[in-house]
Amino acid sequence: MMHTFSCTFWLQVAVRKTLTESVAIPLMRLGAFFYGICSKVLKPKDLDHLQCEIIETLCQLDRIFPPNFFDVMVHLPIHLIDQIKLVGQMQYHFIYWMERYLCQVKPFIHNRSHLEGSIAKGYLAEECLTFCSRYIHDGVKTRFNQYTRNFEEAPVNENPSPIFPKVGHPIEGNREGKARHLF
Repeated sequence: MMHTFSCTFWLQVAVRKTLTESVAIPLMRLGAFFYGICSKVLKPKDLDHLQCEIIETLCQLDRIFPPNFFDVMVHLPIHLIDQIKLVGQMQYHFIYWMERYLCQVKPFIHNRSHLEGSIAKGYLAEECLTFCSRYIHDGVKTRFNQYTRNFEEAPVNENPSPIFPKVGHPIEGNREGKARHLF
């Protein structure tokens, strides 16, 4: 998995090598703007500098691309700096949390003509089952009292210490605790 810095670096190299300088520079400045507003530390002086940069960059892009390229979405980066000044850093008001939540409720959809009703019905059923499963006795397996995936109970006789229970088996050995010889 590549880090953000290396992705940004290789994208700039690709843009610089494939496009002319008059096109590559504004595109790299646009990428640097988004990289700057998504950084963890933002100073008010840097925000003012980014505001001037994005205005100049969009003017340069306006000279390169045709007018039908510029719709409302291309104009929005100008207002991102004002939004950051009002709300706070960018990563705190991204919409990724909602997209992750929608991935959780997507399996609830059974009737595509009534999406909201299917999601509400599935969510209500999930919440009811979760609530009820907290109060079921220990003999019934629910998501709250299941064992972990690699759980193995320790034998009763072999556990001399109550502080350090001997659960499981060594990774490189067999189940009886004898290590395999590699030679």
